[in-house]
Amino acid sequence: MACVDRRPVGRLLAVFLALAALAAPTPPWAQEPPPASEPSVKAGFARHAMVAAANPLAVAAGVKVLKAGGSAIDAAVAVQAVLGLVEPQSSGVGGGSYLVYYDAKTKKTIAYDGREIAPAGAGPDLFLGADRKPLPFFTAVLSGRSTGVPGAIAMLSLAQKEHGRLAWKGLFADAERLARDGFVVSPRLSMFIHSRIPQASSPDAIAYFSKPDGTRMAAGDVLKNPAYAATLGRIAAEGPSALLSGKIAQDIVDRTHQGDYPGTLTLADFNAYSPHEAPALCRPYRAYEVCTPNDPSGGAGLLEGLGILAHTDIASRGPKDPQAWFEFAQASRLMYADRDYFIGDPAFVSVPTPGLLDPKYEASRAALIGETAGPTPSHGEPHGALARGPDATPEPGGTSHMVIVDAEGDVLSMTTTVESIFGSGRMVDGFFLNNQLTDFSFNPKAPDGTAAANAPGPHKRPRSSMAPVIVFDQKGQFVAALGSPGGPAILAYNLKALVGFLDWKLPMPEALALPNLIAHGDNYIAEVDKFPAGVVPALAARGMTLKHGFGEDSGLHGVARRPNGLEGGADPRREGVAQGY
Repeated sequence: MACVDRRPVGRLLAVFLALAALAAPTPPWAQEPPPASEPSVKAGFARHAMVAAANPLAVAAGVKVLKAGGSAIDAAVAVQAVLGLVEPQSSGVGGGSYLVYYDAKTKKTIAYDGREIAPAGAGPDLFLGADRKPLPFFTAVLSGRSTGVPGAIAMLSLAQKEHGRLAWKGLFADAERLARDGFVVSPRLSMFIHSRIPQASSPDAIAYFSKPDGTRMAAGDVLKNPAYAATLGRIAAEGPSALLSGKIAQDIVDRTHQGDYPGTLTLADFNAYSPHEAPALCRPYRAYEVCTPNDPSGGAGLLEGLGILAHTDIASRGPKDPQAWFEFAQASRLMYADRDYFIGDPAFVSVPTPGLLDPKYEASRAALIGETAGPTPSHGEPHGALARGPDATPEPGGTSHMVIVDAEGDVLSMTTTVESIFGSGRMVDGFFLNNQLTDFSFNPKAPDGTAAANAPGPHKRPRSSMAPVIVFDQKGQFVAALGSPGGPAILAYNLKALVGFLDWKLPMPEALALPNLIAHGDNYIAEVDKFPAGVVPALAARGMTLKHGFGEDSGLHGVARRPNGLEGGADPRREGVAQGY
């Protein structure tokens, strides 16, 4: 029998439960230091094209597409299809995504929004019980109310029509074969199958992950999913309409209407869904241009964090300098204070993004960094800001990230998710449904009636932390792309990697492997044992006591352009690789 270490996920569950009990935006993020057997860095190099993603089977499918002449978006379709099978705890066709795409021919950088939307029947009281108090967190997650209309496949289809070179229908072959013939369960998937996360014990998950003798699948077992193969066959033949109309859409609707706290999804909600496309949100950072998705993604928050750090001397320091990490943590706290308060769906609320990213405003925020940590920073008052109610969004994550560069120089950075581990724990047609709507603020209003920016509403997209990144130099040439899963910690993970790569000039794999530090309010959750000697006590002397935490760790992936090819990196904390040709 395979030995499964349940401890990290058990601790993750404890953090989530504590968060739910508080019903407040206390950050649940944390990460367990990787086992000693894991490499300190995971690097790859390729001359022409590269895929960096969270599972070797998915990477192999993407590289195969690139070798056949496919574009970065063609490869992403293949990678996502495989990830939904081999890493269902993180993403899938039942979830959503944000994507930033650089078209080397037109020199344009485009942001695609495949975020889920709430049904027409979702009001501000979406996650309030009969007593008008917020539902317990996992009660909400496991309910039919948590699922929004999935957008990842519709988004990929839109981008592939514009940037694809191969036929859509041929991009699912590897995933269909693996689903039909079976794949070997990885240690990470096995860990979550055997975890105490409530979704892992849902009836659908138990049925899917149980062997004929009643025992659960474990690492090394072969798992087949013919229902998923059939779903992919329909998507390959029909495109996103296979999910947004007809039998599969009806199956999703029916499943969300079952059990306590049923949802209100209808086929009309599916028919109303469309992904968004717009120029990427880009801002300068020192000698670079950094591009992310638009609101309600985590892009604006990440860019503000960089803008604050631009007014510090962190670039002249390095990863062994305690002052560098102090500045990083303080900038993170200020970034989160603004992001939590102001960001929501711009189709429904006024979001002061230009004000948040104004260099003068960022300089005023940087001036608050000080010599010691001080109390929890409050939000600022950027130009265009309106009064908002306090946010109360618990936001753990079950998410994945990929970076792809093709032989023509097109670049894709994409973060994709079903929200929590195994989403809502409910399955239809071989895939898990998302619980993305729990990214809304459970408390929609302040006591005085002022609405939170991220309050639920009909056809509204919940705020996200996903912030895929592409970086350019001053001549507009591609420099690097990266991103991570991790719930709200995505912003800190990406910010750390960008500082390591752009400011400290580390190779991409080393920048991704830097110690994680998530500073939010008065919480300093970190990989304490991974910092250089002297950093942790020096931060404590400045009022920052770093604490071990246990939750979703980072899953950073990145690719950098080098004179002789492409340098890729995969987070050593997970199972991903960076490979190409």
